[in-house]
Amino acid sequence: MTEILFYHLDRLPLERVLPGLLERCLDRSWRAVVQVGSEERCASLDAHLWTYRDDAFLPHGMAGESGAARSAHLQPVWLTTGDDNPNQAEVRFLTDGAGPGALGDYRRVVMLFDGNDADAVERARSAWTKAKADGHAATYWQQDERGKWVQKG
Repeated sequence: MTEILFYHLDRLPLERVLPGLLERCLDRSWRAVVQVGSEERCASLDAHLWTYRDDAFLPHGMAGESGAARSAHLQPVWLTTGDDNPNQAEVRFLTDGAGPGALGDYRRVVMLFDGNDADAVERARSAWTKAKADGHAATYWQQDERGKWVQKG
């Protein structure tokens, strides 16, 4: 079964959390696909992943770029608004309430949700219940007061 990780974002925004999680995937030689809720968010993350740190960037691609269709399979990280997986990613990140789609296609699914948004919290609770009912290994992560991610469930 697919391992599903729920990340409750209440101290830091997605833009501060996602790069570190993607770096961990790449350190393990795992490809990742990041599904976001809008084209605007996709474009914003695209720019952010090139510049999020002065001494590093995350190589990635997204639909709509010149040559994207030809090179998607080469990208270690793919940004999308759909349920596509052109780089054969092992890990799928879901943000902005994006639906899980076919979970069994991935080693790991990471659901990142805004803990300050009641609708996002409710969607995450529903997804948690479904994941458990479907027999997936689900874990819940939240930051402590020092900013360290702690497994809560």
